[in-house]
This record gives sequence, C-alpha cells and structure tokens, in this order.
Amino acid sequence: MTKTTIQSTGRRKQAIARVRLSAGEGNITVNNRPFASYITSLAQQTMATEPLRVAQVASEYDLSITVDGGGMAGQAGAIRLGIARALIEADPELRGILKKAGFLTRDAREKESKKYGLKKARKAPQFSKR
Repeated sequence: MTKTTIQSTGRRKQAIARVRLSAGEGNITVNNRPFASYITSLAQQTMATEPLRVAQVASEYDLSITVDGGGMAGQAGAIRLGIARALIEADPELRGILKKAGFLTRDAREKESKKYGLKKARKAPQFSKR
C-alpha cells in the first residue's frame, strides 16, 4: 500500500458513506462508534463487510467510516460500496474479484419525488364521477 490512508465514498438511496482505510488489525468504527453497536442487524453487518471477506483482507485494514442520511439498509449499502472502492485503490488486483461479486456497482434506485395534486409520487386521490 503506497498511501497511509485511502479515502473513498459510497452512496445508496439517500445515504452517503465516507470510508477511510488504513493499515491495521481489522478495527471498524462508524461515526466514532464500534461497528457492531452502530449497525445492530447481523444481516446488515454481514452485507456491509462482505467486500473484506471476499477479498480476504478483513484483518489487514482499519476502517474509519462517517455515514449520514437515509436509513440503516441504505447506510449499510453505502458502506459496502465505499469499502469496495477503497480496497481497489489500496490493491488494484482486487478489482476483478470485487467486480465479479457485484460490489462495485452503484445501486442508483432512488425514491421518486411527490407530484402536486397527487397523494404520493403516483397515487392519485379517489375519483368520483358524481
């Protein structure tokens, strides 16, 4: 690794995660809290740290993550993309492995905005002829 600290960004829905990757023992902090206490769902913890397991580098790097916006699922997805991008910057040879696993694809689905005259983005008020 040439740089001491690598920074990358991941986004999902309304969530934005800023990931700082540095050499270490595998400690992960999210918003200055331990990873397990911030993301309590085991499924979301597994999803967020999947790039580390697939690349088999979970104990080689320390991660300091700042995440804001969205809900827990969106934040976990943003963290996953940010970690994958940081790993590629640290070791370009991991790109093929992470790309094949689908961790470098940005999920661009966003909530559609509400239109005036409607109740939600597409739901219209009940229509009565008479």
